[in-house]
Amino acid sequence: MAEMFSVSPESFRRLWEASRGPYDRGDLTAEEYWLKLAADASTSLSQEQIWRLRKIEVEIWSQQNPAMLDWVSQLHAAGMRTALLSNMPFDLVTHVRNSCKWMDNFTFKTFSAEVGLIKPDPAIYEHTLRGLAVSASDTLFVDDHETNVRAARSLGIRAIQFQNVAQLRQELEALSFPTLPTNRESS
Repeated sequence: MAEMFSVSPESFRRLWEASRGPYDRGDLTAEEYWLKLAADASTSLSQEQIWRLRKIEVEIWSQQNPAMLDWVSQLHAAGMRTALLSNMPFDLVTHVRNSCKWMDNFTFKTFSAEVGLIKPDPAIYEHTLRGLAVSASDTLFVDDHETNVRAARSLGIRAIQFQNVAQLRQELEALSFPTLPTNRESS
Protein backbone atom coordinates (compact mmCIF):
# COMPACT_ATOMS: atom_id res chain seq x y z
CA MET A 1 0.00 0.00 0.00
CA ALA A 2 2.81 2.41 0.90
CA GLU A 3 4.33 1.94 -2.53
CA MET A 4 1.13 3.17 -4.20
CA PHE A 5 1.46 6.38 -2.18
CA SER A 6 5.21 6.70 -2.81
CA VAL A 7 5.94 6.85 0.93
CA SER A 8 7.74 4.62 3.42
CA PRO A 9 5.70 2.02 5.31
CA GLU A 10 6.15 4.09 8.50
CA SER A 11 4.89 7.26 6.80
CA PHE A 12 1.95 5.38 5.32
CA ARG A 13 0.99 3.95 8.71
CA ARG A 14 1.07 7.45 10.27
CA LEU A 15 -1.08 8.86 7.44
CA TRP A 16 -3.45 5.92 7.66
CA GLU A 17 -3.89 6.14 11.43
CA ALA A 18 -4.31 9.93 11.40
CA SER A 19 -7.05 9.86 8.74
CA ARG A 20 -8.97 6.71 9.63
CA GLY A 21 -11.72 8.03 11.93
CA PRO A 22 -14.02 9.66 9.35
CA TYR A 23 -13.76 6.62 7.06
CA ASP A 24 -14.51 4.11 9.82
CA ARG A 25 -17.40 6.32 10.99
CA GLY A 26 -18.91 6.23 7.50
CA ASP A 27 -18.40 9.94 6.79
CA LEU A 28 -16.40 9.17 3.64
CA THR A 29 -16.88 6.73 0.80
CA ALA A 30 -13.97 4.41 0.06
CA GLU A 31 -13.03 6.49 -2.96
CA GLU A 32 -13.15 9.74 -0.97
CA TYR A 33 -11.03 8.22 1.77
CA TRP A 34 -8.28 6.87 -0.49
CA LEU A 35 -8.18 10.09 -2.53
CA LYS A 36 -7.87 12.14 0.68
CA LEU A 37 -5.07 9.88 1.87
CA ALA A 38 -3.33 10.33 -1.50
CA ALA A 39 -3.68 14.11 -1.25
CA ASP A 40 -2.24 14.00 2.29
CA ALA A 41 0.71 12.06 0.85
CA SER A 42 1.05 14.60 -2.01
CA THR A 43 0.33 11.98 -4.65
CA SER A 44 -2.57 10.81 -6.79
CA LEU A 45 -4.31 7.51 -7.40
CA SER A 46 -6.02 5.97 -10.41
CA GLN A 47 -9.42 4.29 -10.13
CA GLU A 48 -7.64 0.93 -10.56
CA GLN A 49 -5.34 1.71 -7.62
CA ILE A 50 -8.30 2.68 -5.46
CA TRP A 51 -9.99 -0.61 -6.32
CA ARG A 52 -6.77 -2.50 -5.46
CA LEU A 53 -6.43 -0.64 -2.15
CA ARG A 54 -10.01 -1.51 -1.23
CA LYS A 55 -9.39 -5.16 -2.06
CA ILE A 56 -6.08 -5.28 -0.18
CA GLU A 57 -7.66 -3.72 2.88
CA VAL A 58 -10.42 -6.32 2.98
CA GLU A 59 -7.80 -9.06 2.67
CA ILE A 60 -5.64 -7.58 5.43
CA TRP A 61 -8.51 -7.23 7.88
CA SER A 62 -9.91 -10.65 6.98
CA GLN A 63 -7.04 -12.44 8.73
CA GLN A 64 -8.62 -14.57 11.43
CA ASN A 65 -7.39 -15.73 14.81
CA PRO A 66 -8.68 -19.33 15.10
CA ALA A 67 -8.31 -19.43 18.89
CA MET A 68 -10.42 -16.31 19.30
CA LEU A 69 -13.07 -17.55 16.89
CA ASP A 70 -13.20 -20.87 18.79
CA TRP A 71 -13.61 -18.94 22.03
CA VAL A 72 -16.50 -16.87 20.65
CA SER A 73 -18.12 -20.10 19.48
CA GLN A 74 -17.74 -21.55 23.00
CA LEU A 75 -19.27 -18.44 24.53
CA HIS A 76 -22.19 -18.67 22.11
CA ALA A 77 -22.67 -22.38 22.85
CA ALA A 78 -22.64 -21.61 26.60
CA GLY A 79 -25.53 -19.20 26.06
CA MET A 80 -23.61 -16.01 26.75
CA ARG A 81 -24.70 -12.88 24.96
CA THR A 82 -21.81 -11.57 22.91
CA ALA A 83 -21.29 -8.54 20.75
CA LEU A 84 -18.86 -7.49 18.09
CA LEU A 85 -18.02 -3.79 18.40
CA SER A 86 -15.77 -2.75 15.56
CA ASN A 87 -14.47 0.39 13.92
CA MET A 88 -15.05 -0.74 10.36
CA PRO A 89 -15.79 1.06 7.08
CA PHE A 90 -18.58 -0.10 4.79
CA ASP A 91 -16.33 -2.23 2.51
CA LEU A 92 -15.30 -4.35 5.46
CA VAL A 93 -18.78 -4.44 6.97
CA THR A 94 -20.15 -5.76 3.68
CA HIS A 95 -17.41 -8.37 3.48
CA VAL A 96 -17.83 -9.75 7.01
CA ARG A 97 -21.62 -9.73 6.87
CA ASN A 98 -21.58 -11.66 3.56
CA SER A 99 -18.54 -13.91 3.97
CA CYS A 100 -17.89 -14.71 7.63
CA LYS A 101 -20.02 -17.50 9.05
CA TRP A 102 -18.46 -16.92 12.48
CA MET A 103 -20.51 -13.72 12.71
CA ASP A 104 -23.47 -15.91 13.64
CA ASN A 105 -21.85 -16.46 17.05
CA PHE A 106 -22.45 -12.83 18.04
CA THR A 107 -25.75 -11.86 19.62
CA PHE A 108 -25.35 -8.25 18.57
CA LYS A 109 -23.11 -6.49 16.08
CA THR A 110 -22.06 -2.82 16.11
CA PHE A 111 -20.17 -1.57 13.10
CA SER A 112 -18.98 2.00 13.29
CA ALA A 113 -19.88 2.90 9.70
CA GLU A 114 -23.47 1.74 10.23
CA VAL A 115 -24.03 3.74 13.42
CA GLY A 116 -21.92 6.80 12.56
CA LEU A 117 -19.78 6.45 15.70
CA ILE A 118 -16.29 5.15 16.39
CA LYS A 119 -14.46 3.85 19.42
CA PRO A 120 -13.52 5.37 21.81
CA ASP A 121 -16.68 7.55 21.68
CA PRO A 122 -18.76 6.48 24.72
CA ALA A 123 -21.92 6.51 22.59
CA ILE A 124 -20.80 3.48 20.57
CA TYR A 125 -20.29 1.43 23.74
CA GLU A 126 -23.69 2.57 25.04
CA HIS A 127 -25.27 1.56 21.71
CA THR A 128 -23.80 -1.91 22.08
CA LEU A 129 -24.86 -2.24 25.72
CA ARG A 130 -28.44 -1.36 24.70
CA GLY A 131 -28.28 -3.88 21.87
CA LEU A 132 -27.17 -6.61 24.25
CA ALA A 133 -29.63 -5.45 26.92
CA VAL A 134 -26.93 -5.57 29.61
CA SER A 135 -25.53 -3.11 32.11
CA ALA A 136 -21.97 -1.87 31.89
CA SER A 137 -21.04 -3.59 35.15
CA ASP A 138 -22.18 -6.96 33.75
CA THR A 139 -20.05 -6.60 30.64
CA LEU A 140 -16.55 -7.63 29.67
CA PHE A 141 -14.89 -5.79 26.77
CA VAL A 142 -11.78 -7.08 24.99
CA ASP A 143 -9.88 -4.84 22.56
CA ASP A 144 -6.31 -4.49 21.36
CA HIS A 145 -6.17 -0.68 21.65
CA GLU A 146 -5.49 0.86 25.04
CA THR A 147 -7.60 3.97 24.31
CA ASN A 148 -10.63 1.80 23.60
CA VAL A 149 -10.10 -0.20 26.79
CA ARG A 150 -9.79 3.01 28.85
CA ALA A 151 -13.01 4.35 27.30
CA ALA A 152 -14.88 1.16 28.19
CA ARG A 153 -13.58 1.26 31.76
CA SER A 154 -14.67 4.90 32.11
CA LEU A 155 -18.24 3.67 31.55
CA GLY A 156 -17.95 0.97 34.23
CA ILE A 157 -17.29 -1.88 31.80
CA ARG A 158 -14.69 -4.45 32.82
CA ALA A 159 -12.11 -4.42 30.04
CA ILE A 160 -8.98 -6.28 28.99
CA GLN A 161 -6.43 -5.09 26.49
CA PHE A 162 -5.75 -8.03 24.18
CA GLN A 163 -2.11 -8.77 23.44
CA ASN A 164 -2.23 -12.51 22.77
CA VAL A 165 -4.39 -15.50 23.59
CA ALA A 166 -2.22 -16.71 26.49
CA GLN A 167 -2.34 -13.27 28.16
CA LEU A 168 -6.12 -13.04 27.62
CA ARG A 169 -6.62 -16.50 29.09
CA GLN A 170 -4.56 -15.57 32.15
CA GLU A 171 -6.53 -12.37 32.74
CA LEU A 172 -9.84 -14.18 32.27
CA GLU A 173 -8.77 -16.84 34.77
CA ALA A 174 -8.00 -14.06 37.28
CA LEU A 175 -11.60 -12.83 36.79
CA SER A 176 -12.91 -16.42 37.21
CA PHE A 177 -14.46 -16.10 33.77
CA PRO A 178 -16.40 -19.33 33.10
CA THR A 179 -15.41 -19.95 29.47
CA LEU A 180 -11.79 -19.56 28.47
CA PRO A 181 -10.06 -19.46 25.10
CA THR A 182 -7.82 -22.38 24.24
CA ASN A 183 -4.11 -21.91 24.70
CA ARG A 184 -3.35 -22.40 21.01
CA GLU A 185 -2.22 -19.26 19.26
CA SER A 186 -3.35 -18.23 15.81
CA SER A 187 -1.29 -19.65 13.00
